[in-house]
Amino acid sequence: MGSKTLHPLVSVIDLSDSNLTQQNIKLGFYAVLLRECRCGDFLYGRQYYDYSDGTLLFLTPGETIAIDNCLLPQKGRMLAFHPDLIGCTSLGQNIQDYSFFSYHKNEALHISAREKQKVSECFDNIREELQHAIDCHSKTLITKYIELLLDYCIRFNERQFITRCEANKKLLTKFEKILNEYFEADRVKRNGLPSAEYCADLLQLSPSYFTDLLKYETGKNIKEHIQFKRIEIARQRLQTTHKTVNQIADELGYSSVQYFTRLFTKIAGCSPNKYRHPN
Repeated sequence: MGSKTLHPLVSVIDLSDSNLTQQNIKLGFYAVLLRECRCGDFLYGRQYYDYSDGTLLFLTPGETIAIDNCLLPQKGRMLAFHPDLIGCTSLGQNIQDYSFFSYHKNEALHISAREKQKVSECFDNIREELQHAIDCHSKTLITKYIELLLDYCIRFNERQFITRCEANKKLLTKFEKILNEYFEADRVKRNGLPSAEYCADLLQLSPSYFTDLLKYETGKNIKEHIQFKRIEIARQRLQTTHKTVNQIADELGYSSVQYFTRLFTKIAGCSPNKYRHPN
């Protein structure tokens, strides 16, 4: 990245010291990029209800990025670490839990002044450890500091869901409409149940961001949400149509009427037939 490194597998880079030219590069490392300028706010999805003191971007190995002044501005810092650094560590085992690494660039994390200070402190702790001669403790300490930084980012990301509450409600309303139209068109028998990827694409979101948003707002993952949606639709059809329980189970994609009946009874508190004829 055009900067001197203190460790072969990890570095904290001051972007004002980097001398990168505009180009496309394929990353071989994870990166946490702290941007401290307003350039490209639209590209990174900042809205009027978001903080504007800094923006965090998360990049992954194998990703191709276009280097320019908006992605790597003259003011900011970047933590870069190679996958080999986190091998056989708790961070390596849990890296998939940090789902923001799979977000689209326009789903970046916009942070407050206090949050930016905390990120900077984490960067400083990593850089301070890098200045220590490499020994048997280096890998453990460095990966723990990185893990701490990413845990803070989880907190900040959840906070951003709070500040985007109204926008998120609109997205969930659109999501419900997508599900209703999918089931009303009887697409389940042809295409199976709608996936997170399918719904996220229609909402113009990354699957990871959509999944996190859904989990935060409803407490359910996509599979659980669709399961409850199917039972909700089954209730409606039991009350408003003359279709048999077998027909409804088949239309909603259940493998057998027995499985549908067990699940319906568990969620609704009674069997489909009892629900249709309560007396």
